[in-house]
Amino acid sequence: MKKILAAVTVFCLLTIPAGGAFATQYNTGCGLGSIVMENQDGLVFQVLAVTTNGTFANQTFGITFGTLNCDKPASFASLEQSEIFIANNMDNLANDIAKGQGEYLDTLAVLMEVPESERNVFYSKLQENFSAIYSSSEVSSTEVLSGIQAHM
Repeated sequence: MKKILAAVTVFCLLTIPAGGAFATQYNTGCGLGSIVMENQDGLVFQVLAVTTNGTFANQTFGITFGTLNCDKPASFASLEQSEIFIANNMDNLANDIAKGQGEYLDTLAVLMEVPESERNVFYSKLQENFSAIYSSSEVSSTEVLSGIQAHM
């Protein structure tokens, strides 16, 4: 056991300084590994950063919540809010889309960040494609959102 530990120690001592010779752009993304290995350059440190992220599964958390040097995608929050809104207002939204106007359709446009100048076109496209968006009486809110996105 002592021989294995000694071999690993020697390997690390030899490869860490050599990592600088193979310095490349720091491309491990965000996560705990990017914080722990911050300002460290070299292949070994990148591997350690990626291993840290993978071991603790923290990169997904960071991306989702905008922590650990990760940026939370704005569209993720918008889509999440849109899906919740659609799920809670399926029938009312269906009526507004069928008419091509209405407060539920206006709210959806705001949640989906459709510019005001493009909303009439957005409403018309959804109205024209109503049967594809609400393809059956059993359609789910996720399927409705996908149908809306397909016609944006």
